[in-house]
Amino acid sequence: MAVTIKDVAKLANVAPSTVSRVIANNPRISEQTKRRVREAMEYLGYHPNYNARSLANKSTQTIGLVMPSSADKVFQNPFFPEVLRGISTKAHEKEYTLYMSTGSKEEDILEGVMGMVHGRRVDGIVMLYSRIDDKIMTFLQEQNFPFTVIGKPFALPDTITHVDNDNYRAAKDVTEHFIEKGHECIAFVGGNLDLVVTVDRLSGYEKALREAGIPHNDDYVVHVEFLKEGGQEAVMELFSLPKPPTALVVVDDLMALGIMSKLDEIGLSVPEDVSIISFNNVMLAEYASPPLTSVDINIFELGYEAVNCLLEKIADPDAENKRVCIPHKVVERWTVRTQTENGIENVK
Repeated sequence: MAVTIKDVAKLANVAPSTVSRVIANNPRISEQTKRRVREAMEYLGYHPNYNARSLANKSTQTIGLVMPSSADKVFQNPFFPEVLRGISTKAHEKEYTLYMSTGSKEEDILEGVMGMVHGRRVDGIVMLYSRIDDKIMTFLQEQNFPFTVIGKPFALPDTITHVDNDNYRAAKDVTEHFIEKGHECIAFVGGNLDLVVTVDRLSGYEKALREAGIPHNDDYVVHVEFLKEGGQEAVMELFSLPKPPTALVVVDDLMALGIMSKLDEIGLSVPEDVSIISFNNVMLAEYASPPLTSVDINIFELGYEAVNCLLEKIADPDAENKRVCIPHKVVERWTVRTQTENGIENVK
């Protein structure tokens, strides 16, 4: 026979209603009582019926996740497993499960999100990207449905709760670092221009060049996919130029690894011939050959705080929208050298 709430209540010496409140993590129940009830649940092998709870309190205890593209492409990039680790950690702390939506086209993703919202399958949604003129973001706003964004919304960011880095500042810092090392032929390898993160980092790169009096060269700006193959495409484009760059600002570590692989194929060395700084500081950056200088954007914290903000919105739909800015730092390794008139000298 299945174990019931009454069985748990009897063993814990509390009322059945107290067991229900413990399951709901009611703050009015003391930690001592919660511990006693949970020990009884564990001893008896009792598992709450969350579907029944959902009907009772109109909560699914589920968070929807919206990916920027199909799962096969998304999970090639180490950024997403790490941001999901942050998301799932916070969700687990609050006893929420995750419901993921992906699709090969925006229309497919939108259809999945509409199903989540209209079918009340989730209590709120985390978007793991920010795109210009995004139909999904517009839909969620129109529905007044709780959601947060990892990234800066393009239009009216003050109207949407979001968690982000200062990507403009980070890219400016990186470009200035190259300039301080004597580089003037600095290229930018970014993702799709409909992604706000690309726009912000490109703006920071361009601002640093302007302030240093370095002319902007359109040929030094390349946009490819956030994949290893994208980096390889960028190499073919940049290093077929009459005057190739000596330094690369690359907006993603996986792209940077593709670049380093392709440079090796064509007989160019990092950092002897080309210096590289990229973004994300995933584990692969440390184990690259040579180890890759990268901007640590605290990916785990981006995911963790996005869920934290979402749960606040779910608890209080009228709460003010806010922006949480996660700090960044450049982790220096071995892919940057100083450029001099006669060539190159010391690493870093």
